[in-house]
Amino acid sequence: MVNDRIVLDVMGGDHAPDVVLDGVVLVCNPDGELYVDPARLILVGNEELMREGLSKRDCSASVHLEDAAEVIGMDEKPGVALRAKPGASIPVGIGCVRAGKAGAFISMGNTGAVVGAATLGLGTLEGIRRPGIAITTHMTGRPVTILDMGANVVPKPAHLLHYALMGSTLASDVDGVKNPRVGLLNIGEEASKGTDLMRAAHELLSNSHLNFVGNVEAGEIFGEDVDVVVTDGFTGNVFLKTLEGLSSFMLTQVTQQLDAHQAGWGAEVLADLRHHVDYSEYGGALLLGVNGVVIIGHGRSDARAVANAIRQAARALDVDVNADIVRALALQSP
Repeated sequence: MVNDRIVLDVMGGDHAPDVVLDGVVLVCNPDGELYVDPARLILVGNEELMREGLSKRDCSASVHLEDAAEVIGMDEKPGVALRAKPGASIPVGIGCVRAGKAGAFISMGNTGAVVGAATLGLGTLEGIRRPGIAITTHMTGRPVTILDMGANVVPKPAHLLHYALMGSTLASDVDGVKNPRVGLLNIGEEASKGTDLMRAAHELLSNSHLNFVGNVEAGEIFGEDVDVVVTDGFTGNVFLKTLEGLSSFMLTQVTQQLDAHQAGWGAEVLADLRHHVDYSEYGGALLLGVNGVVIIGHGRSDARAVANAIRQAARALDVDVNADIVRALALQSP
């Protein structure tokens, strides 16, 4: 049975610990839309700061506190920091999952440190060689899962097949997509297009049991023909940063135009647009392929993003997505 408790790194992110604790307060409100049972939460970080912060927010929820004396900064080199700071909130939080105290870990902190700590500390699922980072966007009003977003910048064809298997399982389990359509991000639709890596991956995917629809170009990701998009970590990370910048630009431009024209209906339009493009509505990115649910949030996350990441972790645990990934891998194996 999956341990349904969730470890939250209170010290991770550009605005920690305040924003993270604000997110905790949101999910602990039993009357709120983002409610998660506080008994499922383990907060890891400087215990004194956490107690003071919760007290200041009048939060008396029954969350468990796990002390971590050190913090890995956003600009620190992951490998060096993990070796130098074994008592930091990221390795301590991952250690809680490894020890069986929880099933999930969330951090808005140093992405490389989270990936490194999770991969080394938890190990990978049986059959998975390299984990991948997946995001799910709802920009067109329906979920589209994209991976890898930066965990593996120089993958092998087999890694991309595994990402497709994991992304398809995630889309099915968490978002309820039936028989997800999987596409390979490329510079053209023809099977002969792209690098040696992409052509080899195309062949593997074509021979898999997945619902592979072939190559997709970047402009087709938000169309109606694909539910899961697979790419290498370098391309995926560039795409992610472009998407974030474009979303921010769109929100700013629409806000300015509505304000300039004093549109009475503007608030409703803006709220609907924000729901589709603002990353704070969707929590964080899932590190798929490790023995546990690991979510990496944006360093600039606000309280709502933190709360949604907690709900995202709870959902992934409740449906036991990792067990289904292992089953999907077994089906693919000869």
